[in-house]
Amino acid sequence: MNLIDFAFRLGIIFSVFGFLWILIRSVFRFIRPHNIEKNVIEEYSFKFVQYFFLADVTFLFCLDKNESSKILPFQLFISAFILILYFIGKLQNNQKRGLMFQGIGDSLKFLQPVFNLRAEIASIVFALGMFTFFSFYPNFAYNPISNWFYDSILGIEKTPIIGFVFKIIGFFILLSLFNKILNGFFFLISGKPLITSESSFRTKKENDNSKFDDYEEL
Repeated sequence: MNLIDFAFRLGIIFSVFGFLWILIRSVFRFIRPHNIEKNVIEEYSFKFVQYFFLADVTFLFCLDKNESSKILPFQLFISAFILILYFIGKLQNNQKRGLMFQGIGDSLKFLQPVFNLRAEIASIVFALGMFTFFSFYPNFAYNPISNWFYDSILGIEKTPIIGFVFKIIGFFILLSLFNKILNGFFFLISGKPLITSESSFRTKKENDNSKFDDYEEL
C-alpha cells in the first residue's frame, strides 16, 4: 500500500471514528441531567478516552491482520505523523471556537465550548504516548472496545452508500492534513505559510491597523 492510499485510508478511519464518537456522546448527553453545567473535568475525561481509542484504533490499522501482531514500520511512521497533524488541527479548531465565543451573553452561554489549553495538550500527549507504547507492546492494543471500533469502521467503510460518503469526508480530512504539511514546508522556506486563514470574528478590527492581528494556521 503506497503513501497516498494509506493516508487516504487513515482519513476514512478518522471520519468514521468521529461519527461513531458523536453517536456515543449524543447518548450520554441524552441521559445526562440538563441542570448540570458543562465543566472541564467532564469534557476532558471524555476527550482523554476519545483520543486514546482513536490512537488505539489507528495503531490497529498498522498491524498485518494476516500475521498476528506484525507491525508494518512504514505504516506505523505515517500513522504517527498524520495522527500528530490531526491532533494539532483539532487543538487549533477548539482554540478558535473558544475565542469565538468569548464574551457571549448569559442567555447563550450554553453554546460556549469548554476549552482548556493545558488539558487539551495533555490529552494529545497521552494519546501519542499510548500510540508509542503500543508500538513496543502491540498485544496491549487489543481490547473489546477498540476491537468494536475497528470492526465497525471496516463494516461502515464497506457499506455502498454510507461508505462512499465517508470516503468523501476522509478525502477532505486528508486534504486538510496535506495543506498543513505544505504550509509548514513553505513556512520553513519563506517564513510565511502558503495558505493563510484569518478568524472571521477578528475582521471587525480591520479598520484599526494598530490593533489588527494576522492569524495564520500552519
